Amino acid sequence: MTGRLSGILAAARARAAALRPRRAALRREAAAAPEPPRWDAAFGGTEVAVIGEVKRRSPSTGAIAEQLSPAAHARAYVSGGAVAISVLTDELHFGGALGDLDRVRRAVTVPLLRKDFILDEAQLYEARIHGASAVLLIVRALEAAALRELAASARELGLARLVEVHGPDQLDRALEVAPDAVGVNARDLDTFAVDVDGIEPVLRAVPAEMIAVAESGLASRADVERVAGWGADAVLVGTAIAASADPAAAVRRLTGVPRVGRRIARVGPERHR
Repeated sequence: MTGRLSGILAAARARAAALRPRRAALRREAAAAPEPPRWDAAFGGTEVAVIGEVKRRSPSTGAIAEQLSPAAHARAYVSGGAVAISVLTDELHFGGALGDLDRVRRAVTVPLLRKDFILDEAQLYEARIHGASAVLLIVRALEAAALRELAASARELGLARLVEVHGPDQLDRALEVAPDAVGVNARDLDTFAVDVDGIEPVLRAVPAEMIAVAESGLASRADVERVAGWGADAVLVGTAIAASADPAAAVRRLTGVPRVGRRIARVGPERHR
């Protein structure tokens, strides 16, 4: 693996390795955690769903909203019409923390996505303990066997799986693990370059019965309308709303776009929770 992703993953592997001695204790705590809101309940509407992201900074942009209050931003997002909240928990590169999940869980009742570089089962236990309804699994970051194992473990824990792809070559790998949703990221994680036009064929190829989420490079209603025309059922938006002086209004401007759907349904795996 080359490019900027390799360095990010090296740090993520070190964090994951540090958790392994605590895996059994984390498993027990996860089993006793309260049931989170259902992820799939947020995506049954006729309009493109907006997932608002709590995001302080990023490796590509730098500082976005370093002093944001996760709870206040989450409440503003929901007030503006967001159906779910993505919470970045990577501290080194994004300024996030697991504690942000706790704060957001106490502040809102919508489903939460733990967005991080998930490489080990112990991180799934953490997500469940801290109130997440779903986790992000990145095809580019995981070997096929690891992706299968993490997807299966997440399902057993009652965590929905948003499996992220960038190009069409990764879509089949994502579908093999029966994801609850497919995220199509316009950002190349090796270079951090964003090409929203480049995700059109990937979005159109997602099976019609599966939730397709457009990610990265989306800042305006026109952007949401464009990806909706390609079949996006939802959008995940971070920088544009996290940096806004009025996050509720920023989200509201993105809502109300009708879902178009995808005309050609591929034969896909059975959908799960």
